[in-house]
Parts: sequence; C-alpha cells; structure tokens
Amino acid sequence: MQIYFSPEVITPQFQVLNVVDSENKAVGNVAFLFDEKKLYVYGILEEEGVGEDFKDLVTPYIKGLAKAKPDVEVFSCLYIGCQKIKLHGDEEDK
Repeated sequence: MQIYFSPEVITPQFQVLNVVDSENKAVGNVAFLFDEKKLYVYGILEEEGVGEDFKDLVTPYIKGLAKAKPDVEVFSCLYIGCQKIKLHGDEEDK
C-alpha cells in the first residue's frame, strides 16, 4: 500500500499533514512545529503494515525542512501503532 502526505493546515509556525493511502483514507498524521532553533515532529501511523513506507516518507521531509535553517535541532516523537520508532540514520533525532 502506498501512503502520501495530504496537507491539513500549513502556517509559518507549524504544519499538520494527514497520512493517507492510495484510496485517500487517513491512516495517520504528522505535525511539525517550528521554533527559532528547534523543529518538533510528532506523528502516528495507525496501519502497522506500512511502517517502513512511513519512515521513508517522513525522513526526507524532515531533512528538507531542516535545510531551511542549517543549525536547527530536530526533536521527533513518531509512533507506528503503539510502538515508538527512531528514524534510521538521523543523528538529530531525539
């Protein structure tokens, strides 16, 4: 199953994105909150079967947002089902 981001709300201070499948059914969401030197990421995916796809979707998005402020510190809290995950290869992930 393919998953995609579907914007819910986007402002200069935060973004809320729904995670939807190919049938446009919501399977999770991600919120990005911006501070001067920090980027907070909170997300949950309800469908455990697309966990790797979720990581592959979120990781480059975070890296792209972090490029806007090179000295930004990223704090993330991501869940697939009820299990907390760490993004692979992301040393800034706390």
